[in-house]
Amino acid sequence: MMVVSGTMVSCSKQLDILPLNDITSAQVYSTPAGYKQAFAKIYGSFATTGNQGPAGNGDIQGLDEGTADFLRLYWKAQELSTDEAVVAWGDPGIQDFHNMNWSASNPMLTGLYYRSFYQITLCNDFIRQSSDENLTARGISGTDADAIRKYKVEARFLRAFQYWVLMDLFGNVPFATDEKALGSFTPKQINRKDLFNYVETELKAVENDLPNAKSNEYGRADKAAAQALLARLYLNAGVYSGVARYADAMTYAKKVIDAGYSLINDYSHLMRADNNTNTAEFILTINYDGLKTQNWGGTTFLTHAAVGGDMNAADFGIDGGWFGIRTTKNLPGLFTNVNDKRAQFFTQGQNIEINDITNFKDGYAVAKYRNRKKDNTVGSNLTWVDIDFPLFRLAEQYLIFAEAAARVGTAADKTAAVGYINLLRQRAYGNANGNINSATLTPEFVLDERARELYWEGHRRTDLVRYGRFTEGGYVWPWKGGVKGGTGVAAFRSLYPIPSADVSSNPNIKQNSGY
Repeated sequence: MMVVSGTMVSCSKQLDILPLNDITSAQVYSTPAGYKQAFAKIYGSFATTGNQGPAGNGDIQGLDEGTADFLRLYWKAQELSTDEAVVAWGDPGIQDFHNMNWSASNPMLTGLYYRSFYQITLCNDFIRQSSDENLTARGISGTDADAIRKYKVEARFLRAFQYWVLMDLFGNVPFATDEKALGSFTPKQINRKDLFNYVETELKAVENDLPNAKSNEYGRADKAAAQALLARLYLNAGVYSGVARYADAMTYAKKVIDAGYSLINDYSHLMRADNNTNTAEFILTINYDGLKTQNWGGTTFLTHAAVGGDMNAADFGIDGGWFGIRTTKNLPGLFTNVNDKRAQFFTQGQNIEINDITNFKDGYAVAKYRNRKKDNTVGSNLTWVDIDFPLFRLAEQYLIFAEAAARVGTAADKTAAVGYINLLRQRAYGNANGNINSATLTPEFVLDERARELYWEGHRRTDLVRYGRFTEGGYVWPWKGGVKGGTGVAAFRSLYPIPSADVSSNPNIKQNSGY
């Protein structure tokens, strides 16, 4: 992989990467093999925190590399701030999420912000270096040049994905593409609506140039990944742009649904050590390997941190629990039928009520992530797990279609949506006993079904914001807003703040309202 490091201080102002060990971009991109290594770094930066692992040579200076993994940071922002998760630890800034009192100096929000921009920077550099002019100047032609052009299309998708992350979480952010050389300018801020338009345009531009669904190497983006992100983008268009696009959400979800995917048979096998075999359902994944992608984030975090109390770590294929994350009573309360096999909770010795948020035994534990294979043998390493994380899977597309149909669909759309929901529920129940009909299909029902199906997969904050239930007082959960019974908080917290370090270093950046 390309040996580079990002600078945390004024990272998005400079949007720069600093070469280490005297390896420069000119050297890296001098050969087709160098391009492939740089391309691998783009994907690898989703699953790793640096070039060494698990720590010691981090991508981003100034961050605790152990907590600087993209997924760990993203998951905290999307789940710990909601009814789906609480954490027992006292790390600086971590309790701010559930208390909903974060500031612009929160270290974990700062880390996520810079991690996303670091990945955008990698993409921008690769795209710029992959121009026809640069390939010709370096004597790269024929099949080598064709392969690099295909890599470039995937880099554009990954850049769009990270801009979607930033748009969803932070709203109005600094913006730069591959048009100018790294470090040669100070980026200006783009407003959320314009960023929505950019992401939409980019995804449509690359959609047909990406490989057909299920034809690319596992863990790499294809046409269905772009369509899945477009469906998610359109589902939330009212939040991002002020104009609802539910019909478009149905259109793009249907493209993915019709692309040849199917549900795996057993829900409990979704997050296992050999879930790389779930290619029927998984559309795009972050790939983790206990021997090759060792860091303290990702699914290693999601597996270890969820084990504590009376739980036996060996049952989860790990060498010990971290006594950290579990859920509030709101999530298990959605599973009103005991036959729903998606309810993967550990309750022995756990209290459903949370009297002390720092006590792991307060709140049900979640047993969704297991470093054991489907045959129950353990993964390759007891410390760092093998569980891949699906950024997109078919079930979400069923639910996107269903929600949009419930909101604006025709009778035919709603009939199709009921069919998709029932496929999920038939897997969950093992029979048709949990099937619904059109009368049950309401937006509120789909919100609850999304929680039952997608909990702890990084969707909940975005869902609650879309439904107007994230900050407002009409819907509360234990310790929301730092109050035991839960309380509403100011509406401005539907967006996270731009890190204060970026606001102070870039005169083009205006802080989000309320911070």
